[in-house]
Amino acid sequence: MPREPQGQQRPRDVVGTAVAVARIATDEQFEVRTAGQILGRSGGQARAAKLTTAQRIAIAKQSAAN
Repeated sequence: MPREPQGQQRPRDVVGTAVAVARIATDEQFEVRTAGQILGRSGGQARAAKLTTAQRIAIAKQSAAN
């Protein structure tokens, strides 16, 4: 599904689109991102880049077991 510039999903129907437009027009719809969310995402990407293949396999097996 295509994404909006801010990353929100577009509504699937006409009524949802109308509601989204009304919220944007009245400034009710905005995205609040905390510093923890921003830094957490960059930290996760950095951790994933450092993992070896064996470590990724071990993590995947542990996740599948739970």
